[in-house]
Amino acid sequence: MLFLHSIASRIAARRAREQVMQADVSAPRVVTFRAVLLGLPLIAINCFWITVVEVRLYTLDGTSLPLFITPIFMLFVLIILNMFWRWFSPRSALTPGELLTIYVMLVISSTLAAHDMLQNMFGVLGHPVRFATPENNWKALWFEYLPWRLFVRDEEVLKDFYQGNVSPYRWERIQPFLEPLLLWAVLIIALIGVMLGVNILLRRSWTEHERLVFPIVQLPMAMTGHIGGVPFFRQKPMWIGFTLAMAISGLNGIHWLYPSVPYIQYIKLYDLRQHITNRPWDAVGWTPISMYPFGIGLAFFTPLDLQFSCWFFYVARKLFQVVGAVFGWDAPTNVGFPFFPEQAAGAWTALGIVVVYGARRYFANAWRQAWTQHPTDPEESRRFRWAFGLIAVCLVVIIVFAQQLGISLWVGFTFFAIYFLLAITITRVRAELGTPHEIYFVNPNRMMTALFGSQNIGTRDLTLIQTLYWFNRGYRSHPMPNQLEAMKMFEGYPKSLNRLIWVIVVATLFGFVATCWANLHVTYRAGADAKAVGFKDWLGWESFGWLTSWINAPIKQESTRIGYMAGGFLIVVFLRLMRNLFLWWPLHPAGYALAVSYAMDYFWFNFFIAWVIKGLLIRYGGMRAHNIAVPFFLGLILGDYTMGSLWSILGAVMDVQTYKIYI
Repeated sequence: MLFLHSIASRIAARRAREQVMQADVSAPRVVTFRAVLLGLPLIAINCFWITVVEVRLYTLDGTSLPLFITPIFMLFVLIILNMFWRWFSPRSALTPGELLTIYVMLVISSTLAAHDMLQNMFGVLGHPVRFATPENNWKALWFEYLPWRLFVRDEEVLKDFYQGNVSPYRWERIQPFLEPLLLWAVLIIALIGVMLGVNILLRRSWTEHERLVFPIVQLPMAMTGHIGGVPFFRQKPMWIGFTLAMAISGLNGIHWLYPSVPYIQYIKLYDLRQHITNRPWDAVGWTPISMYPFGIGLAFFTPLDLQFSCWFFYVARKLFQVVGAVFGWDAPTNVGFPFFPEQAAGAWTALGIVVVYGARRYFANAWRQAWTQHPTDPEESRRFRWAFGLIAVCLVVIIVFAQQLGISLWVGFTFFAIYFLLAITITRVRAELGTPHEIYFVNPNRMMTALFGSQNIGTRDLTLIQTLYWFNRGYRSHPMPNQLEAMKMFEGYPKSLNRLIWVIVVATLFGFVATCWANLHVTYRAGADAKAVGFKDWLGWESFGWLTSWINAPIKQESTRIGYMAGGFLIVVFLRLMRNLFLWWPLHPAGYALAVSYAMDYFWFNFFIAWVIKGLLIRYGGMRAHNIAVPFFLGLILGDYTMGSLWSILGAVMDVQTYKIYI
């Protein structure tokens, strides 16, 4: 009897816990103080982890992907711990909304700690002083135009920074960095503020009216919720994909440490060029194939037409190089062929103009709603006013910063106009298609020199825009799409949107501080040029090397380069018109823009595989078969990210390089 009574008591207690959990669901906690409080130390851990594995060891490179690795892994660990905690105290367990709040904080901090953001900044802060020599003649060429308040000038401090093996926690080693970091913080936060304001204005149009698919949010949303009414972690196909990806990356990781162990080939980059040796076919150059489990998983959630367009235009790009070899267009006298940077610049500019032009009426309506006395939605009206005010204040800060820099009015206006046009375009591409967007060839610096010629810009302005090059080299970790995706994830919690915006602000500020601390700690300990394998001093060489070459051998305003830029522009316009006129048209203009701008080099074969699988599923099984397969491909991403994170943690603990699931 006592035994039965014990069982009955346990059942009653379990039912009580379930009732508590149901009550929690009916009145969910979302953006709470405890979630933010838990997220802040996790931001510090996340920024430090990214810095160690990408700067010191270069073993993960997870911020080069559209879906960051470390936030997904940390969310996974949090969910597991939360499941165990729920058994002991259901009432105090974290809700899905709170888990998403913490995840958003980690993502926002990752945009700052990332490969293409503050890591690059620390690669240029001391570069001019450290590497100026009589041979490169930097002092005579452009030192007088450099805004020195943005750089570290103490040679002894820079010696410690680059050689390492010293403590960063001494005032004389921290003080020279304070003024440059504070000034850069003003600019970066102002830029991010403009992005946040624009996202607030565009949010309802893109998430509710057009209902864009936002492929990147699929995994974190599923992890904290359900798929087809079944909890994510009870999906058998998910665990099959998870186990498969873990096994592949696990085996290849063991092979990395112990080469005698067999491994699975073709998962990472395998160059087909070694099998193509005859002229003119050898003009294709480096042509890698890869079958990243996470890459196939991410590509699966891209629309079919874009999957096809991405690999089709990549192959077309290679055939264009072959045609060029046949007709002799790649002769040494035709410097620049096949002019992919110019094609990409024109293509992304056209995409941006199409996006902004398409949103013109919505912007106008948002302006009217912001200042009308009787708005249809008072809450959204207040949000619009706040957004327009934020944009205005941040633009004033940017203008003052540019004036203090000494940059010419037309150069500064053109530079930041291109920057924000690209920001909006990348955000739209991410929201609609979710693809990687490593548009390395496309940035204001290269576009302006190609359009106007370096001589017409002048040495002073060239120096100043190259000072800003570090956050324009690549846009893989761009803050703007991540902000909008955070708002999309909270679409089911409309009353929490205002709090979410403040969470984004807090995570941005705290993430900047945490990232600066992490970079100073890692580089002073390891030495930027000593043990820090992934340190970004090459970014300094790239920035100021190009500047030097533009001064010594000026780029002319060439009709050929401008022609290819116009060609890329017109191709996108043509593809957009065809899509508007014919529903059957299979080619997406973003596929062309991505294929000619380096974004598809690593992933084109992943998109081909995903296109074949998704096409067959829909053709022979319909959407039902597609939906059944969704958890499997989410499992591929999660399993590969988990194994990659575990290898990076092992490498950090052992202070050795381990297997990278990417590149």
